[in-house]
Amino acid sequence: MTIKYLQQLRDNPISYSKNNKELQFKIEGIPESEIQQLELTWNNGNLFPQVLKELLFLAGNFCYVCDYGPNDSQQEMQEWVREHLEDSNRSINRPFYAFDVWGGLNFLFIYLDEGDNPNVFQALPYCDDDDWIIPLTKTIQNIIEIGINRVKIGQNPY
Repeated sequence: MTIKYLQQLRDNPISYSKNNKELQFKIEGIPESEIQQLELTWNNGNLFPQVLKELLFLAGNFCYVCDYGPNDSQQEMQEWVREHLEDSNRSINRPFYAFDVWGGLNFLFIYLDEGDNPNVFQALPYCDDDDWIIPLTKTIQNIIEIGINRVKIGQNPY
């Protein structure tokens, strides 16, 4: 796969602990066939945005700058966030894909119909406020690059 947006992730596949060089975290991707299956399931067979395909290809099984939560696969993570939406009586009526879960209940996602490098949104499904979806004005590319740069100086990527 040609990498257009996530070159920095491709070029920095391993995160080393600043205090312990033996402690390392290496990205692990998923095959294109699995990405195609995810497209069928979560985007009605339409292609994912290019940046999402790159993230999944490079680091869909493990990414040191994204938190996939307690899930064993991308499929499981998508089901997990949708279960939380249902449990909180929330819904997202457009095709979307969660690429980071945090705090056990919240997640970052993109709408799948906004181009190849769409802006990211934060979902707080258990928030009492009606404004439980918050636009972040960043893209997956921005979030990944910021996380990598933080790791390089010994900070937490999140």
